[in-house]
Amino acid sequence: MMAPNEEDSTLMKLELACTDLKNLLRASAKVEESLGMIDRNFEDTEETLAAAARQVAPLHSLAMTTKALETRINRAVSPALALLDSFKLAESLQQKLLAVSSKATFEKNPKRRLKQLLRYVDCVDQLNGTINTISQDGEPVIQKLQEVVEFLSRTKATDQYRTHRLKETLVTLKTLYESEVDAMRFDGLLDEALLNLQDEFEGMLQQLRHQVIGESREDGETEIVGSDLGSEMEVQVLTRIAETLAANDCLDICIDIFVNVRYRRAAKALMRLNPDYLKTYPPDEIDEMEWESLETAVTLWIQHLEVAVKTVIVSEKKLCVQVLGGILDGVIWPECFVKTADKIMAVFFRFGEGVARSSKEPQKLFKLLDMFDSLEKLKLQFSEIFEGEAGADVCTRFRELEKLLVHASSKVFWEFGLQIEGNTDGFPPPEDGSVPKLVRYAINYLKFLATDIYSVSMAKVLRTEQIWKAGILSKPETDKNILKDAITNIIEALQRNVESKRAYYSDKIMSHVFAMNAYWYIYMRTRNTELGKLLGHQYMKKTCKVVAEESAYMYQKQAWGPLVRLLDTEELKRQSNIGAIMNSKNETFFRGFEEIAQKHRGSYIIQDVDLREQIRISTVKFVVPAYTEFLNSYSSAVQAKSYITPESMQGLIGQMFNVAGRAGDGKFRRRDFKDRSVGGISASIESDVKYFRRSGSNASDI
Repeated sequence: MMAPNEEDSTLMKLELACTDLKNLLRASAKVEESLGMIDRNFEDTEETLAAAARQVAPLHSLAMTTKALETRINRAVSPALALLDSFKLAESLQQKLLAVSSKATFEKNPKRRLKQLLRYVDCVDQLNGTINTISQDGEPVIQKLQEVVEFLSRTKATDQYRTHRLKETLVTLKTLYESEVDAMRFDGLLDEALLNLQDEFEGMLQQLRHQVIGESREDGETEIVGSDLGSEMEVQVLTRIAETLAANDCLDICIDIFVNVRYRRAAKALMRLNPDYLKTYPPDEIDEMEWESLETAVTLWIQHLEVAVKTVIVSEKKLCVQVLGGILDGVIWPECFVKTADKIMAVFFRFGEGVARSSKEPQKLFKLLDMFDSLEKLKLQFSEIFEGEAGADVCTRFRELEKLLVHASSKVFWEFGLQIEGNTDGFPPPEDGSVPKLVRYAINYLKFLATDIYSVSMAKVLRTEQIWKAGILSKPETDKNILKDAITNIIEALQRNVESKRAYYSDKIMSHVFAMNAYWYIYMRTRNTELGKLLGHQYMKKTCKVVAEESAYMYQKQAWGPLVRLLDTEELKRQSNIGAIMNSKNETFFRGFEEIAQKHRGSYIIQDVDLREQIRISTVKFVVPAYTEFLNSYSSAVQAKSYITPESMQGLIGQMFNVAGRAGDGKFRRRDFKDRSVGGISASIESDVKYFRRSGSNASDI
């Protein structure tokens, strides 16, 4: 059971809660009454706003209409005002253009004048842009303005006064546009300014000259390098002018000016080298040139071609890229450059082709190789200069010239061998058995060809020709073997030529002297040279030295063998009248000796000093011992004055060979030898021999 105190507390809480609930109910009733009043106020306000909206609606519609009309008028009038501003700007630019032109005309300082020209070009560009804007925007602006005028006239959205003013503005703007735009573009200051720029462009291009063709280095050689044409400011002005002309439909005129002026400038620079041969001798008249003139012309052609490519053409290409490289994304300049350079290169190509197609004379080989070598050295740089589709034709002609030189060089070389083979030098063998001119010429020719100067080019020519004939997939020999085989063929043809001429001699001794001289000359002139190293010592020894020694042996055997056999003492041992036989042999011996001496004076010429000395020593060893034995065996049967001593015999033989070499040792000519044959050494030999013949005849009485 609850305690009494607890029950009282509970009742008090319940009474308090009941009181709170009553208070809340009374407050809710009051809030409900307030909300009702607010609701009645909102209804009244809503009715008031609806009435106001009905009164304001016509004004709102009028405002929207006015705003739309304003927007439409502004869309037409604002561009029209901008168009009028463009006309004002064009007028201002024209005045500025005249002022800048006047300053540039009277400016004497080159740098300041270039700056004035840049300002002039800027004005032209601005004027052109303004006129283009007027031209492009004029018709749309006028069309919009006319639509607004028609709308206002039709809808009467504004008063007549304003509509009339807008119509007058339309007519004025339309008349101005139709009358001034074409005049500004084609007949006004812009056209005159473009003509002035063309003149300035041409004048500035003419002033850009090739100052230095070849620059000397400290070592004395000439360094061939290209140079910049014009200063940075000049190039900038030219570039701006070219771009401005191109932007104003004058690109063709700009290109023509550039090509013509720069070609004349480049040609004039090369004319300072005095290439008279290029215009003096047309390609079809090369064969009529004297060899000395052609040789000089080819040398100059090589030098001038290198200068043209490495300096003039390179500089012209650089200028062309700088001035025209920015036009049409760089499409125009290659064609312009090739048009300029092609005229110059064509002149060099024509001369080179004329030389390559001329008659194939042997002496032309080295100049053809020089030309080929020069093209080989220029090939890489030439391809870089004339790269791309625009330079394809020039590169093709360059390659065609190389092909012509390869064919011409190889043909000259092989025809030289055929000429030797066919003995077509037109001369009989030398009467004195000396070395033929053809042998001298051929050996010196091949020696020169085997030097480092020409061996590489000749081998490359032969290898190229071999590849062309055998196909690109063939495996040609090395350059050294190709050149060795080719020159070996010439040497063999030369040997056959010598043998064929050798057969012309009816005097067998003379044929041996001739062969000995010729083969010894070939061997000695090739020994320790690039030609000898190329062919090999063993080859030259086998084909020339051995043959020369064999011919020397046959010469000694046939020329001196009969005399030595006369000194044979075996026959005297079986004879009783030794003195008479001795005198007879002695007389016969000296008669034969005199005949041989006469031959050596007039016919048997041994030109090489070393060969002559060897033959002298060999002859002394062959004759003097036999003569000594002959005298020692039967000297008692002969008077002392009837014979000469072995030492004197050795001296006579030495004198004989000394005379035999005068015509070819480089100290005496043939005429000198003939003049001296009646006196001096030859006369001494003859008098001594005749004296001993007389002494021998007197001794027969013993």
